[in-house]
Formats: sequence, structure tokens, C-alpha cells
Amino acid sequence: MATAFKTVEPLEYYRRFLKENCRPDGRELGEFRATTVNIGSITTADGSALVKLGNTTVICGVKAELAAPAVDSANKGYIVPNVELPSICSMRFRSGPPGEEAQAASQFIADVIENSQIIAKEDLCIANGKLAWVLYCDIICLDYDGNILDASAFALLAALKNVQLPSVTINEETGLSEVNLKQKNPLIIRKHPVATSFAIFDDTLLIVDPTAEEEDLATGTVTIVTDDEGRLCSVHKPGGSPLTGAKLQDCITRAITRHKEVKKLIDKVIKSIKPK
Repeated sequence: MATAFKTVEPLEYYRRFLKENCRPDGRELGEFRATTVNIGSITTADGSALVKLGNTTVICGVKAELAAPAVDSANKGYIVPNVELPSICSMRFRSGPPGEEAQAASQFIADVIENSQIIAKEDLCIANGKLAWVLYCDIICLDYDGNILDASAFALLAALKNVQLPSVTINEETGLSEVNLKQKNPLIIRKHPVATSFAIFDDTLLIVDPTAEEEDLATGTVTIVTDDEGRLCSVHKPGGSPLTGAKLQDCITRAITRHKEVKKLIDKVIKSIKPK
């Protein structure tokens, strides 16, 4: 009976749970799904991480290449993010060129990198005006069940913390670069941005970490990105229901708490894989 009611009236079905301050999957309105991270999952990448947020599964691989810096920023390297939502992760996506949601997610990650200053691009410069690192960050969704932005930002941060770059010098006599694969150094991660997403129901009710089904029924979504100091890095709100100042402040407060949870999880995993 409940299954039939959910099929015919999905929104009303959800409302009956929300009135009791819970959700059909048993979570409270402010509760995240179980979150796990596995670092160093791809041995062929320079850094990688696999993140699971409930059923939503995202993997990020970072590939580092050498290139000449841009003329107008001779002392900076590059970070190039790309989010892929292939047809294997959900029936809602089709094979072929990236769709609107994948492009929006890629732009969101690019904005997070720029606004949070997770890495100073100057740190990627090897020789001013001559040589710099390019970090290609490919984020691929393996299983889509909502909240792709939180999972993607988490996977990116964990993968960057896993990156080890070889030592590179330029031979003054030949002018050629010399790579020492035996001597590797981690990236300098200056900030730890963490995204926290909310779905807005009936223009007023906020629920955290929405599933794909909840996103479809919601009247809007908002994603808050904060850093280590509780500083607001960005607010991503693609239309939908407006938020009052008080509601937005509630979201920011919850996002700061979530940041601590995610940072603690990453630190715990990194500590467990470091050689003793």
C-alpha cells in the first residue's frame, strides 16, 4: 500500500514523513548519510580518492603534467577540474558530450578551487615563465543518488591531499627539464574547502544531504562551502525557492559542523595509510 501511495503521490508521501521530522530512509532532517573515503584508489594516477555518500559514489583521479605557464601569469601553474556523469551511474544521464548537470558541477568545482585557494597556483610554478605543473582533476560519478556536489568536492580534496609530485629542475646548460622520480613531495594544501548541500521543501523546510529522489521533489537546493576557519568560500544556489537570512545562517552553521566531520574523516584515513 505504501509503495503504491509513494508512486502515485511521491510529494505527499514525503510530506507525511517530514511532518514527523524524519525521512523515508530513517534519517533526521539534519542528518548526513554514511560517508566513507578511500585514498590512493588509482595506482596509475598521481593522487586519487573514492568517496561514498550513501549510495552516491564518486572517484577523483589527479594527473600532473608539465607545461609552460601563461604569459599573463608567468609564476602560476594550472588546476583543470572536470566532472563526468556517465550513463552507467544513473538512468537520468545519457552517453555523449557532458550534459547541463555535469557542466554545472564542473563549474562549481572550478569556483570552489578559485574561491577557497585550496592550492596557491604559485606553488605549482617550477621556473618563472618557463615551466609549471598542470593538475588535471577528473571526477567521475560511479553511482548517482543525489548530492553530487558534496561528494565531488570531498573526493577532490582527498585526492589532492594524496598527490605526490616528483622533483623537477631545469638544466642550465641544456635548458631542458630533469625529473627525479625517486624524490617526490606532497602538494601544499592551504585550505580545506568542504561543501554541504541542502534541499528546500515547500519553500521553507530544509533537509541536508538530499538523495536523488529528494532533489527531484524539492523546490530548490543550496550548497554552502566553508574552509578550516569557518570562512564562507561560496554559496551555490541554482534558482528555486528563495532563502531568508535566518535560514541561510542555519545552513552556514550546519556547514561549519560538517566541515569538522569531513576534515576529521580525511585526517583519520591519511594517518592510517602513512607508513609508520
